[in-house]
Amino acid sequence: MDTPLYPLVFKPILQDRIWGGTKLRTELGKENLPTETTGESWELSAVEGNVSIVANGSFAGEPLTALLERYPQEILGRDVFSRFGRQFPLLFKFLDARQDLSIQVHPNDELARKRHNSFGKTEMWYVMQADKGARIIVGFKQKSGPEQYLEHLKNKDLIKILNEVQVNKGDVFFLETGTIHAIGAGIMIAEIQQTSDITYRIYDWDRVDASGKSRELHVDLALDAMNYNTTDTQKSYDSEKNSSNIMVDCPYFTTGFLPLEGKVEVHKEGRSFTVYIGTEGAFTVKADGQEHNFKKGDTVLMPAALKDFSLEGNASLLEVYIR
Repeated sequence: MDTPLYPLVFKPILQDRIWGGTKLRTELGKENLPTETTGESWELSAVEGNVSIVANGSFAGEPLTALLERYPQEILGRDVFSRFGRQFPLLFKFLDARQDLSIQVHPNDELARKRHNSFGKTEMWYVMQADKGARIIVGFKQKSGPEQYLEHLKNKDLIKILNEVQVNKGDVFFLETGTIHAIGAGIMIAEIQQTSDITYRIYDWDRVDASGKSRELHVDLALDAMNYNTTDTQKSYDSEKNSSNIMVDCPYFTTGFLPLEGKVEVHKEGRSFTVYIGTEGAFTVKADGQEHNFKKGDTVLMPAALKDFSLEGNASLLEVYIR
């Protein structure tokens, strides 16, 4: 069946955050930052209230959700459509942490459905840039429990029992739901996650906004959402040229690292959409006789109906799909 679909990019949804900065502009070329504390660029989203708008081609100006109403299986793929209906199941972001993010945790599917009628929030991070000495907080140093955790939280020394990891560009972390975590200052990441905006904020470093107000905490909600065991979150991966080297493979998404040098022919089966995130360089997608040019900082949705296409250029890409 002929389809009018093509590689889609969307207008970035730029979000001010108390911990944000300006790297989305200086590192990724996101212009018109609303503030000098812009912490997030939502690149591809179907979250209610933050639905992505097409930025290129004949569908420019149309919301992602409207396209999914018209072309659900053609965009999502037959397997994804049968599993999720017309819901787009993933959320793609870039984050710029000028300051530490809050220490937080995300609920699993069961808890999120029960409490918020939402998906849970399994996610992964790809470190796009990191200042020297930058670190993340991820998981407990040793097996813990609610009582020990609450005691340290009350004494404002929670960090003593949490695992801090220094990070470098290219590092990958996979965070299953329930993992206590925080992105540290000086880090810019690409985040791939389930379509969910549910975060339980546990500790926010006692900071206040310009009005002198603290952000809301969710200590009680986090208690039974948390995994108190130690976790192995950092993932190693290969860097074979012109190949999608698997970094994370989970029920919610599969992500590969694709170092592109020259040309790669891609053949898909129409089971899932594919998303390419440009992390370095520039690349061209050739599909249905048309050329589409992209660069670092672009997030490209390849509808499932585009089964045969090529990638050309010198670039580093993240390739994301659902098995």
